[in-house]
Amino acid sequence: DLISLPPLAALAFSRLVLFSRLSPSLSLTANRWLCKLPLDRSVCVCVCVIIMHSTSFSPVGLKSCSGKFRCLSSVQCISRNAVCDGVEDCGDGEDELSCVRVSGRSSVLQVFSRGSWRTVCSEGWDSHLGSVACRQLGYNSYVSSTDVPISSIEAVFQNNLLSTQIQLVCCGVECGSRPAVRSRIVGGNLSRSGLVPWQVSLHYQNQHLCGGSVISERWILTAAHCVYGFAQPVLWAVYAGIINQPLGVTEALSVEKIIYHANYRPGGLSYNIALIKLKLPLSFNDQVVPICLPSYGESFEDGQKCLISGWGATEDGGEASVSLHIAQVPLLPSRDCRRLGLTSWNICAGFSEGGAGTCQGDSGGPLACQGSGWTLVGAASWAESCGQKNKPGIYTSISEALTWIQQQMEVYI
Repeated sequence: DLISLPPLAALAFSRLVLFSRLSPSLSLTANRWLCKLPLDRSVCVCVCVIIMHSTSFSPVGLKSCSGKFRCLSSVQCISRNAVCDGVEDCGDGEDELSCVRVSGRSSVLQVFSRGSWRTVCSEGWDSHLGSVACRQLGYNSYVSSTDVPISSIEAVFQNNLLSTQIQLVCCGVECGSRPAVRSRIVGGNLSRSGLVPWQVSLHYQNQHLCGGSVISERWILTAAHCVYGFAQPVLWAVYAGIINQPLGVTEALSVEKIIYHANYRPGGLSYNIALIKLKLPLSFNDQVVPICLPSYGESFEDGQKCLISGWGATEDGGEASVSLHIAQVPLLPSRDCRRLGLTSWNICAGFSEGGAGTCQGDSGGPLACQGSGWTLVGAASWAESCGQKNKPGIYTSISEALTWIQQQMEVYI
């Protein structure tokens, strides 16, 4: 059934509600925009968002708030229907965060409303709505909207829809693009310009400390343990599009803000995720390209070969590498990670016989897997003995961190 809500202009929208009063043309009722599948009384165009990230969102609280949403700041329980309704019921407005996501392999745009995720539909999608949608997903620029065949999305989204859907592109550049590479870090080959254009070097007090990944023109993703206790932006610099260190005349990118997950604890492997916001936007080119973040619900096959890269040591206990290295490692089954006592926040990758893996200095760098484009599946978290036999590399799961990532990008856009 279609959602029945008051006119959009009458709602007390927070800054994070998808269709805000920014547009004077949005005087239509909400049921023109939000549909709940199956669509049995309306025909509308399903929106597909091909962008660089999405989010998962779990409105169900902890056990003490069974069936409700738990406000972490005030430890109160509110109704699921109060989440993403435009009214801040939690003290810090956390109930109005992560209200937008893209879902499925075709990235169908959805918003959370009245206790469930609902597909966004439109009879008159325009560039303003595209811009608002991009902003709600944490990006500050919108490129274009084009029609694509409805047959390209999953059957569950096709019922009673028109023959085309809208494809939305944010951020001005296609994420995850790079020249083809066949490469088998420890056991890795030297990289060349453009092979991993999302890779950055994070310098603390003029020394390479960790790696990171470009996810938008202003945001770098890395590991929390890289910045924990060292979160003063003035002491950090980011270098993008480089292969060799020392850097010579390469221009440093200044840091505006450093954010790490509040639940991270030193030495822990869960919540080992951080974001770095640049003072000025990156200029994308063949050497600097953002990597895609996974869509909500997107999965990657066990055994799939993915790329790791970095300036870390090329042997256990060795010195950091002068040149960027790249290697290929397979994703391991989640059960192999669980046997090591790890959680859903972790992904394991590597060869059982050893030979390639992340090492000291590679922390925070990308585990990139190829689909329609290159996708950031993990961030290097920990590697025991650097590519030795039966000791896989451990990475933070980006899918597990999507909600947190979007929340930070929304708040600090």
